[in-house]
Amino acid sequence: MAEKIFIFDTTLRDGEQSAGVAFTPEEKLEIAFQLERLRVDIIEAGFPCTSPGDLKAVQTISNEIKNATICALARAVPRDIDLAWEAVQKAADPRIHVFINTSDIQIAHQLRKGKEEVLTQAEAMVRHAAQYTSNVEFSPMDATRSDREFLYTMIERCIAAGATTINVPDSVGYAIPEELGGLFRAIRENVKNIDKCRLSFHGQNDLGLCTANSLSAIQNGVRQIECTINGIGERAGNTSLEEVVMAIKTRKDFLNFDVDIKIDEIYRSSKLVEAHSGMPVQWNKAIVGKNAFRHGSGIHQDGILKLRETWEIMDPTTIGIPKGTELVLGKLSGRHAFKVHLEEMGYHLSEVETERVFSSFKELADKKMQVDDRDLSAIVQAQLGEPEKEAWKLDLVQVSAGDHASPTATIRLLDEQGNPKMDAAVGTGPVDAIYKCINRITGLSPALTEFSVKSVTEGIDAQGEVTIRIEQDGRVFIGKAASTDIIVSSARAYINALNRMLSAR
Repeated sequence: MAEKIFIFDTTLRDGEQSAGVAFTPEEKLEIAFQLERLRVDIIEAGFPCTSPGDLKAVQTISNEIKNATICALARAVPRDIDLAWEAVQKAADPRIHVFINTSDIQIAHQLRKGKEEVLTQAEAMVRHAAQYTSNVEFSPMDATRSDREFLYTMIERCIAAGATTINVPDSVGYAIPEELGGLFRAIRENVKNIDKCRLSFHGQNDLGLCTANSLSAIQNGVRQIECTINGIGERAGNTSLEEVVMAIKTRKDFLNFDVDIKIDEIYRSSKLVEAHSGMPVQWNKAIVGKNAFRHGSGIHQDGILKLRETWEIMDPTTIGIPKGTELVLGKLSGRHAFKVHLEEMGYHLSEVETERVFSSFKELADKKMQVDDRDLSAIVQAQLGEPEKEAWKLDLVQVSAGDHASPTATIRLLDEQGNPKMDAAVGTGPVDAIYKCINRITGLSPALTEFSVKSVTEGIDAQGEVTIRIEQDGRVFIGKAASTDIIVSSARAYINALNRMLSAR
């Protein structure tokens, strides 16, 4: 049976230390409820000594959350520990988390104390916390840059004083995975009473190694991982909960461990923290990023359509992403994905029709970063709305206009035999000039009874869909076209309507 890894979530404490992030008490409680639904084992709800508001928020969470250990952080000083206990004492399973600096550089320049004094302080404060609860966690801060012998001694004495969890933090994101694994092996070999506690790891992501370091730690005896939703936290952030959890879940063949996390709540948790923190998740973020399960390459899309597992090692629906796998249509997409997507939209086209629509799609995809369903609908309607026999085709449209210039349009059309016909005309506006020029070339002059333009999608690169109605001899003909250039779509819509009129004749 796979051994359990305990998930310690510090989104509400270390995550809130992200520059620019400040959760309200109501937001903290809402996130805590979501973490409970996610089934994290330990929720570090805050750092009560920092403010009366944080003390109250941790107290509220302790009163409300029943299915997770509630932890409060405290420096190795009596008042911090007293406030931490005041904050969590009514929790179903309260924990006090005590920390102190242990690296030479931090002891000398931050604490400004001697090593023996720091050892005595750590031991005494763990013992002080243990008077309140048997669930005491101790962290030797900046452990990965600390003197090994000093670190072993501190851990041993703090376990003897009552610490039941020893958390080894890589506080500045300094460790390399192999090096960190060696550190945990050395701790287990050199700390005589290490078997009386649970080993934990807390990583910072300064070198982007948090997930790799966490997995290395697990392979070398660690059974608790400290992490945050979306990896938010001080500086470059903390270990990302979703990355470690899904690495364990996905690679059970290599990592014979498991977690109690309810993975279909991962995406919901990510979106909630993103909203309340104001920190957008980067598009290429593993697991929860916008692009994590979106495929833009035609080769990848073809493989996904044949068997999802060809290009995905996880099923996005299992982590709660409602859309699941998404094939993004753009200039790299192939015919297979394009045709399948049209069929999913309800368009069942012949090969000839598909080729026409695909050609227009590629033309648009060169102008837009992403083509969505509304764009496709506009393309299909415009292409399938073309009469079978086209008397005229638009070959060139060029317009000159301005507040101190006469709007002038130059148009080149191709007749049924492909012969070019070119002319120019002046109008009251660019569209009027286009339509007058087309009338001159074709010798037709129907009445324009309606002209409307609407945006197909949002954004500056949106297609403008033009719909017009012309009337001739009491009959009305409709023309439609869409383009990122509304001048071009206006010309195409008019040609579309004229061809319909000539076809009806």
